[in-house]
Amino acid sequence: MATRRQGREWALQMLFQDDLNPGQDLDMTIRKFWRQQWTCKIDEMRDRNPDVKIESSEESIEERIAPLKIRLFTEALVRGVGEHFQEIDERIFPYLQNWPMHRIGSIERNVLRLAFYEMMFCPDVPRAVVLNEAIDLAKYFSNADAGRFVNGILDKFNKDLPVPDTWTPKKPDGSAAP
Repeated sequence: MATRRQGREWALQMLFQDDLNPGQDLDMTIRKFWRQQWTCKIDEMRDRNPDVKIESSEESIEERIAPLKIRLFTEALVRGVGEHFQEIDERIFPYLQNWPMHRIGSIERNVLRLAFYEMMFCPDVPRAVVLNEAIDLAKYFSNADAGRFVNGILDKFNKDLPVPDTWTPKKPDGSAAP
C-alpha cells in the first residue's frame, strides 16, 4: 500500500525528471513517469518469476501503481512546485550563501523545492513532517551529506517563517473571533 511518504518519493522523482528535461510539458512528464513505474513493476515481477503472466485489467496504469488518493497527492505536489517554481527558487536562493541553483546537486535542489513548496503552500502539513521527510529523501536518493545540507537550509527557512496559527477562536455563528 502506497503512503504519503511514497508519494513524496514519486514527486521528487518526477521533479528530478522534469529538472533534467527542461521545456517538457509537466503533464507529459507525469504520464511518462507512471508508465515507467508500471514497466519497472512488470520487469520486477518477471525477474522473480519469468513465467508470470500479466493479466489485462480495466484499471489504468496509474491505478495499478498507486491508489487514487496517493496519486492525487503526488501530482498535486509536482504541479504545485511547477506553478510556484520561480517564487520557490527565489525563496531558496538567499539560503544558499551565494551559490547559484545550478551548482547544487539535482536531488538536493528538487528536495528543497518540494519542501519549500510544502512549507509555503501546504499549511495542513506540519513543518516538522516536511523537514523530516525532506532530510530522509535527500539521504535516501543522495547521501548523508545531502541530508545535512538540506537540514541546514530548511531549518533556517523554518525559523524565518511566521509561526502558524494552530487554533482560531470562533464566534457562535462560526466566524472568526477578533
